[in-house]
Amino acid sequence: MTRGKPDDDDYWNSSKFRAFTFDDEEEYSSLKESKRAVNSIPLADDDDDEDDVEKVSWSGEPVGSISWSIKETASSTQSTIRDQGLPKIDTTPSLTKQGSGYSLSSLFKGRSKSGSFATFSECLSETSARSFAPELRKPKSEYKDYVSDWTPEETVKRMRRGKAYSLETFRSLKDKLLLLDKAVSALDGNVITAVLIYLKKSLSKEIISRELMSREIALRHYIHYLKEVGEQKLLLDLLKSLGRTEDVALLQYKEHLNIKDEVRRKDFLKNCISLPFAPDDATHVQDHYTLLERQIIIEVNDKQVESRGQTDIFKKFPRKASILNMPIITTLYYSCFYHYGESEGTYSSPANIRQTFKICEKQYFLTALGARAKLKAWFDVDSLFTTKNWLGYTKKRSPIGFHRVVDILQKNNAPVQVLQEYLRLVEDAELRISLAQKHKCHDIIIDTYKDLKDRQQLTVYRGKVERGSPEDRKIEALLNNTQIRWKN
Repeated sequence: MTRGKPDDDDYWNSSKFRAFTFDDEEEYSSLKESKRAVNSIPLADDDDDEDDVEKVSWSGEPVGSISWSIKETASSTQSTIRDQGLPKIDTTPSLTKQGSGYSLSSLFKGRSKSGSFATFSECLSETSARSFAPELRKPKSEYKDYVSDWTPEETVKRMRRGKAYSLETFRSLKDKLLLLDKAVSALDGNVITAVLIYLKKSLSKEIISRELMSREIALRHYIHYLKEVGEQKLLLDLLKSLGRTEDVALLQYKEHLNIKDEVRRKDFLKNCISLPFAPDDATHVQDHYTLLERQIIIEVNDKQVESRGQTDIFKKFPRKASILNMPIITTLYYSCFYHYGESEGTYSSPANIRQTFKICEKQYFLTALGARAKLKAWFDVDSLFTTKNWLGYTKKRSPIGFHRVVDILQKNNAPVQVLQEYLRLVEDAELRISLAQKHKCHDIIIDTYKDLKDRQQLTVYRGKVERGSPEDRKIEALLNNTQIRWKN
């Protein structure tokens, strides 16, 4: 369908926009003025460009060009107007130099003429409307972690699960005690201790003592906590308010561990004797004081004797450490090693120490045997086990069993003759043979098989000894003895 010339003129004259013609001097001068305005705008420095790659939009126009910026600004503004229901306004940007403080290049690079970075909202400050993205609400379950108005039961559950919690919201005494009861009911020691620490900070010690009297589990945790952190004064005050005098005495007694000087420690222990201990504890404290007092006397005397060099025992076996603050068994071993045979009236005598501290016979024999065997004093070892009956006959007796005596002697490298003497005293024949084989005491094995009249075992054992040795000849003599009634 063709349109006539008059119709074309009407169409162009009735259009919303006028067509551009080169014959129109007014339009041509306006275009030239716009071109000069654009050219007068200062561009960004070349060194601000990150690369030389040209970026284009989906329409094929270079990103950052004038046309691209005008379209992007217009579309953004129109979208905002549609979303917010605002009246339509003219979105044609003004390109005059005085209209904006930003160049076109800085508009897309986020930098103003002064060189500082600008936000995107500042770059579009000439527009009368802005577009905001809608903010989504978080689920109510997530807001629960940021609310502090939990009940005591909920707070305890959160503490056990390792979640965030706050105890400062429990301000009244009733709420604090309810929180403590819930923590005790949960049977979680860490939670109980955390609540007790909060109560310690927020309540007086009198109130805490009063309330913990009826809460035994919480009280034990609180006492343990005070011991761990070393708050001795507060712990003493707590125990005194609870009427636990024995615990107070034990706590004061433990203070001796912090005293380094032995004389001051001895004086401190002497004062502790009068404290209200339980009967068994009172005996222990008395023995501790007596032992330290005796150790000080022995240490001073032995140090002087050793420095003079007049005693052989200190020359052959110099002391390696001080005896001060050593246990009672160590002190007894020291006494058996350096002062064995002294009269019972001296403080360093083993017999005196045994009687003073009521050391049992078995413990004394083990300690003395170890000390004398270390010195290879076999005569003293023999005298330990030699006793006389009412008829004057002597016999050997051991409260610890002769099989243990043999082991101790062997560890101290006792000669075979000494080992055989005590192996013969082992009553059980099988145990005796086993120990004799272990320590290679052939005579004990041969004699035992002879006493058992076991010709077969004796013949088997003959194959284990060296041919022509004294043991081999002894076995041969026994096997040829016709007076022995063998059982096999």
